Amino acid sequence: MKLSGLMTLNAVIAGLFGIGFLVMPTQILSNYGITGDAGLDLMTRLFAGALIGFAIISWQARNVGDSVARRAIVMSFFVADATGFVVALMAQMNGVVNNLGWSTVALYLVLAAGFGYFAFGKTDE
Repeated sequence: MKLSGLMTLNAVIAGLFGIGFLVMPTQILSNYGITGDAGLDLMTRLFAGALIGFAIISWQARNVGDSVARRAIVMSFFVADATGFVVALMAQMNGVVNNLGWSTVALYLVLAAGFGYFAFGKTDE
């Protein structure tokens, strides 16, 4: 896969989850077996804002040529997705979420592996 394809995939995933968490946080979290209150809705919507920002960055940078800025974006996505993978896996292993949580673990793993590949391995598209 080319970096532009990974960035596009990242933009779509982050954008869809970001919009979903912004518009209906309680409903989406309930799919994962998570119940909450107004505080959780607030935190989920703040997370949604970050996801929407990631989507916009990823979409805008998807066709940018090799540069210091693009390498910084790729590294930041790698760190964010690797962190998300660890947190999601810990939550899954501790029973915080239901079996749907494995999809979150898998998404973060795939994205972290992809961005890691471009951050530490492949230098061209």
